[in-house]
Amino acid sequence: MIRWLVGLIGLGLAATSASAADPVMIGVGYLGIAGTRSTLSLVEQPTENDGVAGARLAIEDNNTTGKLLGQRFALEERRIREGEDPVQAATALAEKNGFIIADLPADALLKVSDALRDRGTLLFNAGAIDERLREADCRANVIHTAPTRAMLADALGQYLVWKQWKRWLLVVGSHDEDKLFADALRRTATRFGAKIVQERTFEDAGGARRTDSGVTLIQRQMPVFTQQAPAYDVLVAADESEVFGAYLPYRTWDPRPVAGSAGLVPRSWDAAQDQWGAIQMQNRFIKLNSRRMTALDMQAWTAVRMIGEATSRTNSGDVKKVADFIKGPDFSVAAFKGTRLTLRDWNLQLRQPILLVDGRMVVSVSPQEGFLHQVSELDTLGYDRPESKCKLK
Repeated sequence: MIRWLVGLIGLGLAATSASAADPVMIGVGYLGIAGTRSTLSLVEQPTENDGVAGARLAIEDNNTTGKLLGQRFALEERRIREGEDPVQAATALAEKNGFIIADLPADALLKVSDALRDRGTLLFNAGAIDERLREADCRANVIHTAPTRAMLADALGQYLVWKQWKRWLLVVGSHDEDKLFADALRRTATRFGAKIVQERTFEDAGGARRTDSGVTLIQRQMPVFTQQAPAYDVLVAADESEVFGAYLPYRTWDPRPVAGSAGLVPRSWDAAQDQWGAIQMQNRFIKLNSRRMTALDMQAWTAVRMIGEATSRTNSGDVKKVADFIKGPDFSVAAFKGTRLTLRDWNLQLRQPILLVDGRMVVSVSPQEGFLHQVSELDTLGYDRPESKCKLK
């Protein structure tokens, strides 16, 4: 018996040594757009490494576990410049990486997913919140860690209804993405029993407000723009294009709270999140990047951790095995949000709580108390299975 045990220990040590000497390499690509978009607030300007910084942190986390399993994770980043073909860039990444984290606009993501379908590459959408990517334009090789507009709108709407702020003044920007968010907010109002008492459109006339007279101009414009509205409880802004939303709080004609794209904002993650062990990860991120973690960082981190969780559970770096496990009923991933996150098998959207933040604190977390579901309360956020038009292909 002793000889048998010694033999087993010897075999185990030999296997461990072999694994340490020759780990399984698992390549993860990161594909994004070069450059950053300016925001109204100077203190919230995105950085060049927004998103990929979260992926780098997750690679470190994966490698901590991977050492014990003979797995080694590596990240390769590629940025697409204006006029560059996203398919060409994605194909180059796919030569060495079976998994690609994508922060791309919806149309570019669809082109990439269709081009890489036959290669077996698994894409993780960490940036695009467009509903159509999970509905009519859903793809079987794209997993979504970014929430949808409907999920964000429902998270906000649940809280406003819970607070009995059911009368909304909806202010919509003039850009296409603003209108899409407004569509989601209208759906939310109908779904949860709120009433939009009036809608107003804020036209983007161009020009810069960062001038010596900018504060005076805004202080005069916003009260006039919001005056003579029907009685309402909260002003809800749809301003994804970052034109006017940040100017609304404290400047409306009537003393009312602001929510949506300013004031109380729904996000998948925020630098203020400190619950469920999040402070430990926040501190590690700050130490690594000398800045705070954004929602895009977290969405990319979650995507890479999903890969790490699946490779460790399957003890394999094979893309198909990993993809099948992630899409299966036994998969879940922890992400410092109070519950383990799972995948909606009908459209490959990651279920997740949504934080409601005010720029300094996490005010609440949705789904809210009392919004029930027969499968998962997280499915009260966004389109549920019976509503879905997705046919994975």
